[in-house]
Amino acid sequence: MLLIVLGELHISKSVPGSPVMNLVQRVKRKVFQPREVLEGYENPELVETIFLKTINYKPGGNWPLVVGVRTVLDFGGGAGLHYKTACQQSPDIRWAVVETPAMVRRAKELATDRLMFFERIEHAAGWLGSVDLVHSNGAIQYVPDAIETIKALCSIRPAKLAWHRVPISEGEPKREIQTSYLSDNGPGSSPASKEKLVRYERNWLSGQAFIQAHEGYRVADRGPDPNERATQQFRFAPL
Repeated sequence: MLLIVLGELHISKSVPGSPVMNLVQRVKRKVFQPREVLEGYENPELVETIFLKTINYKPGGNWPLVVGVRTVLDFGGGAGLHYKTACQQSPDIRWAVVETPAMVRRAKELATDRLMFFERIEHAAGWLGSVDLVHSNGAIQYVPDAIETIKALCSIRPAKLAWHRVPISEGEPKREIQTSYLSDNGPGSSPASKEKLVRYERNWLSGQAFIQAHEGYRVADRGPDPNERATQQFRFAPL
């Protein structure tokens, strides 16, 4: 999701399935283009779709990134999809999701003493106490001021930061209008009852500005992100 104060964002897309099913879906979408368009990530129908898909999502496999980690600030973590994966191997992990006001309101019914939802970075960090990991997957490009948001995340002095699916521009930063299918938002492959389009603004970040915003940190790892074309993933550690 996205927009408003530092740290209010969301987006997580996943469309697993067999090649045959994906082909059928692509053909169907091409022939029967949805006419209704939802604007932005505060839309109630989009929030509800992500919320329900997260509840039904059944994660599998291990997640090496969170091994030995006690506290995580998940920037743009939706309704807690990444927490569901993490707590399979680390059931005592404490997880603070920073999201849009609309998602925070809807997801609060999923909150526990180990999973909480916040609109602001500093409130999430305050609840965690100390932050072992800042995690963000496909979210920073949807906030109004990505660089200031990154600086705010670094100011809470996490032990490390991990970024996934960050669109990096070779030159100057740029903005574009991006459109997705409603059913592609949120985890899992369950389609929406009626397919619609979702339209939102997406920012391509200057690679130099992105790295420089991490004051007090160094790039520990960087490379193409295999989960989304033309995006990169990063790991930052303290200097």
